[in-house]
Amino acid sequence: MHNNYYVLQLLTQQLAEKLMGLSLVTCFSQLKDELILGFANENQQFYIRANLNPEACYLSFPEEVSRARQNSIELFRPALGCRVLAVRQYLNERCFSVHFETDKVLLFKMHGQRSNIILFEPNPTGDLQAEELFHNKQEKDRLLRLETLDRPLNQSREAFFANGLQATFPTFDRRMIAIIEQAGNNKEAQWEAIQGLLAYLQNPQFYIATEGGKASFSVFPSKNDVYCSTDLLAALNEYHYTFSRLYYFEHEKAEAIRQLEKQKHRTERFIRQAEEKLVALEGENRYEEIANILMANLHTIPPRASSVRLFDFYHNTYTEIKLKETLTAQKNAEVYYRKAKNHKIEIEKQREAIAAKQKELQKINRQIAEVAKQQRLKDLRRYLKTEGLITNITAAPPELPFRRMEIDGFEVWIGKNARSNDLLTQKYTYKEDLWLHARDASGSHVILKYKPGKPFPPQVIEKAAQLAAWYSKRRHETLCPVIYTPKKYVRKPKGMPEGAVVVEREQVLLVEPAAEV
Repeated sequence: MHNNYYVLQLLTQQLAEKLMGLSLVTCFSQLKDELILGFANENQQFYIRANLNPEACYLSFPEEVSRARQNSIELFRPALGCRVLAVRQYLNERCFSVHFETDKVLLFKMHGQRSNIILFEPNPTGDLQAEELFHNKQEKDRLLRLETLDRPLNQSREAFFANGLQATFPTFDRRMIAIIEQAGNNKEAQWEAIQGLLAYLQNPQFYIATEGGKASFSVFPSKNDVYCSTDLLAALNEYHYTFSRLYYFEHEKAEAIRQLEKQKHRTERFIRQAEEKLVALEGENRYEEIANILMANLHTIPPRASSVRLFDFYHNTYTEIKLKETLTAQKNAEVYYRKAKNHKIEIEKQREAIAAKQKELQKINRQIAEVAKQQRLKDLRRYLKTEGLITNITAAPPELPFRRMEIDGFEVWIGKNARSNDLLTQKYTYKEDLWLHARDASGSHVILKYKPGKPFPPQVIEKAAQLAAWYSKRRHETLCPVIYTPKKYVRKPKGMPEGAVVVEREQVLLVEPAAEV
């Protein structure tokens, strides 16, 4: 219920008070379905954590945020540095938007499994259109238009009597409908119940309940409540902690036990097979006996014999003994003595291996018991890390196929070939980045990365142009004309060859090619 229209309506009012006048200073993701937005001015800061996991879509508001050094990606860069002008809720819709002074808009679409955050920007005609999605797989969100999101409804008494409850109040959830239906079938009684419910929803209490290893958020009490508050932001934060504790804790705990049980099964199987092998080895330990029999009968064994039948005084019977034809009887006995020695070593190692695995099995059983006893996610993760059952080491991100350097604090990315140019310009460049290329010559696309609130200094543009000239067919000319323009004026029509683009509104700079700036 945390994404119910009436809860979001209250949330929007509070966010408007918190965000008004602040600027978006950071916006990044370091988990698959989580986006962190940081707003601040010289006096205060405010964070929004949007969890858009299909299994749990919700917002929370941490007091501070730590950003990982690796595996963290910055998003919605065109909105960075922009000041918030307004926050608005859409009529009868589970969406609200943050409006910035540069006509940019961040839409929070809180639609459960189809939730998304979308950046809208003015197109050349001045209309706002979706330019960037948090969940790119939801391609239909690119067709959304802000002006169509409001759903004005006639919710008068007459409309209710004529059209019924669900048609008049589609934003009521099942719990709200059940409360209205408790008034019976009398329309007047139901209308009175609706008015009472709407009045309560203007200033409700917020409850968090836990049941069956899951957390739920509601404006109505239940027998499983573990939290109650009139502070919506605090309640949403508590829901985040409770949900995370139950959802992630139970998942990680179950996964840890599953892996340990799997390891336990492998260890038990090893011990079982090793014990069977040990029994077989101990039963085959005849090499020393055979060697002694050979030594006792050296004078009766003919040369170059491949086998010999001798009396086995250990078992009071005759036995067939294999021999190596190239060896004397005594040398054959020495071979059997050596096999006897190696056989004893193998038996001892097998016993040692079994003992080690039995010790390992005891450790696994102890770890399973300890994991099962954990009650908090933080303690569980600490224990798993201490025991070496998980690691914080993550794979390094793949190296991008571009040259990268820095000019006076500004990042510069340079394509290496036609395919690299396409990838750089089409996939890794934002609208506000500056695009440069040697004029009328094949060469690298050069991108000067935009920094929020900081215009490109002329000397930085000139140095980037020198690089564009150098990484082109005109590098040996004394002076080279270089075109530059914001990336939003560079497009690639369908069917054009790799590395080819169409440039609009270009400017030209005449520079001397240089590999180092």
